[in-house]
Amino acid sequence: MFGLALAAVVLVAALALTQRSPRRGAPAPAATSPLAAGHSPLPAPAISMAALGEQPFSPLSAATPAVVAAPADAAQPALPVYGYRVVAEYPHAPDAYTQGLQYVDGVLYEGTGFYGASSLRRVALETGEVLRSIPLEAAYFGEGIVVVGDRIVQLTWQSNVGFVYDRRSFERIGQFSYPTEGWGITYDGAQLIMSDGTSTLHRRDAQTMAEVGRIEVTAQGEPVMRLNELEMVKGEIWANIWQTDRIARIDAATGQVAGWIDLTGLLSAEDRVRPVDVLNGIAYDAAGDRLFVTGKLWPKLFEIELFAAE
Repeated sequence: MFGLALAAVVLVAALALTQRSPRRGAPAPAATSPLAAGHSPLPAPAISMAALGEQPFSPLSAATPAVVAAPADAAQPALPVYGYRVVAEYPHAPDAYTQGLQYVDGVLYEGTGFYGASSLRRVALETGEVLRSIPLEAAYFGEGIVVVGDRIVQLTWQSNVGFVYDRRSFERIGQFSYPTEGWGITYDGAQLIMSDGTSTLHRRDAQTMAEVGRIEVTAQGEPVMRLNELEMVKGEIWANIWQTDRIARIDAATGQVAGWIDLTGLLSAEDRVRPVDVLNGIAYDAAGDRLFVTGKLWPKLFEIELFAAE
């Protein structure tokens, strides 16, 4: 039995290396008010190995540039690039296909993805223990999460629906719809900010979930694509750039990239003995001024500090 279980875990991890896949025909439930009384999520679905074997490839080519290069004669100065130092390492559940990460009031929250394995979790930072977890129905590919007061908002990828939970009980209390894909989400204290895999960030009312504005993200005048997991850090929007080891530091007012964080080499070769995927997951502890990062299926979560690269 152990051998079969191990084989299943390895197969799931290997298949998960293509994070997003073009899935059509998954009906989105009718939207309800995110503050309305809702229902409890379904029990954890059994993972069908046959279904996992049918996961198609990503709709975005790995060759598609995340940043369109500025012309060679562009007058703009080069953007600063920040390096990192590892302050601490913490265990991270290696089955967590991390799509959203947030640290609030001493608690780490995580949203995971993949059809049939998506979840919302409360995690002990120091040990990596999953203290509470609820699954999404197998039809949904979980994406970014954000804590807003006493609620948690979770996106799904291509189903055009997001869910709202009670922060304490994890009871689902509402849902809402959107016309784009769902990737990452954060909260600036007044509005939600949501990514959809393009260079556009969508501002949403934190109560009604209605779109109220957009931010076009550029670096030296050119669009920055594949904006993924988001985090507000000291007034800036920080965004993982999918399929890279970089985080963009974005001016929330203008959408201009103010600098890059290069996390190349963060996960060592020794930690890649089992299948892992890309860097994804930024959590900022505002009270302690600490920065945490991890990746999809990574066995570790890192606390880091930044320095300006020479």
